Amino acid sequence: MTKAIVVHGGAKTISDDKAKANISGCLAAVEAGWSVLTGGGSAKDAVEAAIRVLEDNPTFNASIGATLDSEGEVFLDAAMMEGSALAWGGVAAVQGVRHPISVARKIMEDKPMLLVSKGAERFAAEHGDDMCAPSDLISDEQRREWEEEGAVIDRPATVGCVAIDGDGNLAAGTSTGGLINQPPGRVGDSAIVGSGLYADNHLGACSTTGDGESIIPVVLAKTAVDLLADNQHPEEAAQKVIEILASKVTGEAGCILLDNQGRVGWAYNSQDMAVAYMTETMDRAAVFTHKQA
Repeated sequence: MTKAIVVHGGAKTISDDKAKANISGCLAAVEAGWSVLTGGGSAKDAVEAAIRVLEDNPTFNASIGATLDSEGEVFLDAAMMEGSALAWGGVAAVQGVRHPISVARKIMEDKPMLLVSKGAERFAAEHGDDMCAPSDLISDEQRREWEEEGAVIDRPATVGCVAIDGDGNLAAGTSTGGLINQPPGRVGDSAIVGSGLYADNHLGACSTTGDGESIIPVVLAKTAVDLLADNQHPEEAAQKVIEILASKVTGEAGCILLDNQGRVGWAYNSQDMAVAYMTETMDRAAVFTHKQA
């Protein structure tokens, strides 16, 4: 079975001065996940490892560097799904959790459910996850932009990863800090199975990014995976699902997609999208901030 991994740093506008950071960040994440896969680790191991790298990088909107809500606070959402038994787990509206993707994985393996707010934070603490003060997740740049209420050129966006391991198992994960100045209590698509992520060993795995209020009603991740039926290439399926979204709702979105053969696809309708991927057929990882015309 062909091993493969894809990561994204979000569908967004990437300013020239942020391009290098997006490229190096996605490259570091995909290399971390690839190292897990080549070392015999599972797809879910690789997805967790890759997303933890992105959560540790203030370039991206996940954990440290997450966007501030209308009251100047950070709340995080994340989820993971594995394709062999359709197991899943998610957290939403959590504070003080350093790596929400790891908490989501533990929930998935404990008893699949979506835990929110204090309940999710209590689960994380009881299961030995990295905890911190909520203020520790606010980067200087995000605080400055929130205080100045200025236009943000490089709009932060959700991060995610999909992978397939040597046993043919697929996994998907997504992690986010939400929208800039979102109202307290808002939860987007990232922690919602079918919208922010989906994995099914019979077809493929998908992680999405963009405007959650547009992604949710078209069930973007599940729709993308379903399009892989009849051996449609992930590149065609990814482009088609973004076209479906654009035909039904208004909003920016992107997705990364792997099929059960380890073939890669990605598409978006924002200005840019940070993506990196690696497969067994490649000598080194490919990384992009936009597709060539």
